[in-house]
Amino acid sequence: MLDGEYIFYGDESGDHSLVNVDRDFPVFVLSICGFKINDYCKRIVPKFQSLKFRYFGHDMIILHEREIRKQEGSFSKLTDMVFREKFLLDLTDVIRTSKFKIFSVVIDKQKLKYDLFPDNPYAIALKHSLEEIYRFLKIRKIHDRRYYFVFEKRGLKEDKDLELEFRRIVSGENIYRELFAGFNIVFADKKSNSTGMQISDLTARPIGLRYFRSSQSNRSYDVINEKIYRCKNTRRFHRGVFPGGSTS
Repeated sequence: MLDGEYIFYGDESGDHSLVNVDRDFPVFVLSICGFKINDYCKRIVPKFQSLKFRYFGHDMIILHEREIRKQEGSFSKLTDMVFREKFLLDLTDVIRTSKFKIFSVVIDKQKLKYDLFPDNPYAIALKHSLEEIYRFLKIRKIHDRRYYFVFEKRGLKEDKDLELEFRRIVSGENIYRELFAGFNIVFADKKSNSTGMQISDLTARPIGLRYFRSSQSNRSYDVINEKIYRCKNTRRFHRGVFPGGSTS
């Protein structure tokens, strides 16, 4: 089997518990970003590395959405309003000018019908995302190649559950009833300085906020809006499950 021209990185925003739903963010978002490997290596990674050196003096810093938003850890210097605005403008520009596709699903935990789905929104979102990626590749007649999906490690049990779910879906338990033979899962350590993982992390929450607070100004979402892959058949999404980019 030939290697495909894309690499995929996935990250989530919000927890996947259906017991205690956070009223401030009652959604679970899975964002899988797909990059053409050539663009990723030659253009995207160098731009992000350059940004890190420019603002922090080294490239070991990990761009984590929560820490940037909360101005914590290495991002405590963002309390300086002038520095923060300049950094966010440059980060926004780097993301805007980077070419990649976002395959995302929003789970509205308050609307989810518990009797129709398993009790894990992550599994639901993963299934829909992988199906859309397969559709994207099949349209381009490159679905029969080898692709890698990188997810952040969360814990032994969580990783095992995710891997089992991933393998179940790609083995044929999907809407197409087809084998996604070239789909492979890879786990990355939380401390791994992966540009793809960081971009995926930066895109997940804005998509959730776009759904949950659609009338609120969302500069981060505006930047990635055109990168979101729109599902052409939204009727197959059940109550409580929405393609990325949709609103409540």
